[in-house]
Amino acid sequence: MAKKLWGGRFDKETDPLVEKFTRSIQFDHKLAWYDVFGSLFHVDILTQSRYLTQAESTSLADELLKIGKEIQEGVFKEDPNCEDIHTNIQNILENKLGEVALKLHMARSRNDQVVFATKMYCKNTMKNLQTNIEELVLSIDKLLVENDGIIMPGFTHMQHAQPVYLKDYLGTYKKMLLRDAARLEYISINMKITMGAGALAGTPISSEEYSKNVNKIIEELQKNPDWEETSKFMKDFKVESTTNSLDAVSDRDFVIEIISALAIVAMHLSRLSEDLIIWSTQEFDFVEIDEAFCTGSSLMPQKKNPDVLELVRGYAGRLNGNLVSVLTMMKGLPLTYNRDMQLDKEPLFNSFEIVSMELRVLAGLIKTLKFNEPKIEEYLKDESLYATDLVYYLVDRKVPFKQAHTIIGELIKYSITSGKKIKEMSGEKIKEFSDSLNKEEIIKLFDPKKSVESKLSIKR
Repeated sequence: MAKKLWGGRFDKETDPLVEKFTRSIQFDHKLAWYDVFGSLFHVDILTQSRYLTQAESTSLADELLKIGKEIQEGVFKEDPNCEDIHTNIQNILENKLGEVALKLHMARSRNDQVVFATKMYCKNTMKNLQTNIEELVLSIDKLLVENDGIIMPGFTHMQHAQPVYLKDYLGTYKKMLLRDAARLEYISINMKITMGAGALAGTPISSEEYSKNVNKIIEELQKNPDWEETSKFMKDFKVESTTNSLDAVSDRDFVIEIISALAIVAMHLSRLSEDLIIWSTQEFDFVEIDEAFCTGSSLMPQKKNPDVLELVRGYAGRLNGNLVSVLTMMKGLPLTYNRDMQLDKEPLFNSFEIVSMELRVLAGLIKTLKFNEPKIEEYLKDESLYATDLVYYLVDRKVPFKQAHTIIGELIKYSITSGKKIKEMSGEKIKEFSDSLNKEEIIKLFDPKKSVESKLSIKR
């Protein structure tokens, strides 16, 4: 049974089942590096406040740097018997340094320690996620350049609507992703990293000590070749003293905001996946997905299944569930910290991991897409796609819009029921629907390029 950060008033050992039930190291080990980072800050604060001598400060900082290096190199082995990663790191320090390590927890509670590490993790992971989003956007941009000029049927209610540029259709997902990146950036900027909350009521150290000279640690780490790369993400960050210690340890709004933003990203990726799934069917045959991003059937040898896209679509439900789980967990909690709040980590980590993987795999998949232009052009022969253009044609000839709408609706209906295309009808027959309809002129409107270029409201 590993040593805990608490227990002075307890005579009995914790029941082994309780140990197992309350343990979180199996998932919060992801916070190890950030916990070390926070401890380095705390050592500096304790030194400035004269709770640590310079010699004690140096020995603690040196040992923390060694642990941090092991974490970065992937050789750090967490103790599965520890309650959490924070206890694990503290125990290592005690084993190496003895009594001096016991001073590290002065003016510190695991409550604010966890919040600090979690916020640091979130800031760094959101930055990496923004890079993943940028890579997917670049893949879309490359695809659009390669397929510039392709016009395709646009859909509403999954029915043929009007011709649109493929670059505008896929460009919609680019805009979604850019909004996602901006949303994550906004959350990161507004997420304040604080120290000094203690368990809930603050600490004896003055607030100035928590906010001054913190950049010194970052500068020192960047000079250290072992930490240079991984400390770069901190260069523009600030650690602030808390203005409300109760709020600092009880707030999980930032977790909820992040998971919400990630659920929106997942929803956008699910919609993109659904479009590509539909387009890749034999019924549509608009696009071919590379075999490297498909799987086969264990029974049917002809199958080429878009499993990657289906899983992206499916994982959107997981992300929604993660958001609901944290909202539900937080809704009934009184101030301040409650152990329930430990349960925010798994949904948070899981959401980050899923979305990061989806963005990376889709960036690769998008690069391989091949569009079937002949098939798309075949679909563009559907005269109903140009019905709205015919309405505008009549409006330009002073026919009221609603009346023009009805006229063209009747013309399309007749075409469907009679089995005759408008192009095949006589000019006299067409004029039965309106004297303002001239066959030679309206036939020219059945042109996808003319249709898309007639929409002047779009700034290209």
